[in-house]
Amino acid sequence: MKVTLREALAELHRSDLSRIDAQMLLLLALGKNPHDRAWLMAHDGDMLSIEASTRLQVLLQRRQHGEPMAYLRGNQEFFGLTLQVDSRVLVPRPDTETLVNWALDVLDAGAGSEAPEVLDLGTGSGAIALAIKARRPAARVTATDASHAALEVARANAGALALKVDFHAGRWLAAVEAQRFNLIVSNPPYIAEGDPHLDTLHHEPETALTSGPDGLDDIRQLIVSAPAHLHPGGWLLLEHGHDQADAVRALFKATGFEQTDSRTDLAGIERCSGGRWPQQR
Repeated sequence: MKVTLREALAELHRSDLSRIDAQMLLLLALGKNPHDRAWLMAHDGDMLSIEASTRLQVLLQRRQHGEPMAYLRGNQEFFGLTLQVDSRVLVPRPDTETLVNWALDVLDAGAGSEAPEVLDLGTGSGAIALAIKARRPAARVTATDASHAALEVARANAGALALKVDFHAGRWLAAVEAQRFNLIVSNPPYIAEGDPHLDTLHHEPETALTSGPDGLDDIRQLIVSAPAHLHPGGWLLLEHGHDQADAVRALFKATGFEQTDSRTDLAGIERCSGGRWPQQR
């Protein structure tokens, strides 16, 4: 039996979806812009076709099984950029924009003069590297990932946005060998193995989420190995978990970094920590 779009939306609401999710799913099933809720309101008396109804049921099942809305849409907004995303990469989060803003502040303070060399480790969709390149075109941006599948997504995003970033495959700093940079940034895995929150993230690649019993294994490795890849006075900035700032700052200080500090996200949570490698050692 055919139903109107208004009736289909009401049925979706009864499926315990949020209002926004319900509207997006219906728009996706109709082949419309998933953000065009005004169109949906203006056409709520239209009939839902059988083909669209079938697509809607598939989308609903995927969403009810916990698949991120970004994967259903096929894209995610990040720092003013529209990035293509799928199950090969993590969905870029608004919290990570804190890291990008800090990186831009470091570059504006004169890191690397007119053409600073920037490295994004574990780039995933390319979100951080592309956001930096878009805002600071003169920067020479390099990005790495151990996942060849993730690099396919990142390269496609760079091509679609016409942003030049050099991509390299490899685990952390092994991917750039003896190169040195003015600024290294990363949103590494930082969730502890066995964390109960992982159950809600099972559609995203686990290797990009977990890092040892306390979630700090990769962060420890990056802080210890980064100095060999930083120019004197270069910066290392890392995103981390909501309760890890004290531990991460301690790791920076123990390694010899100066000006160690943390930045808070929009919720007031210390989301990133970083430090500057001394000019002389």
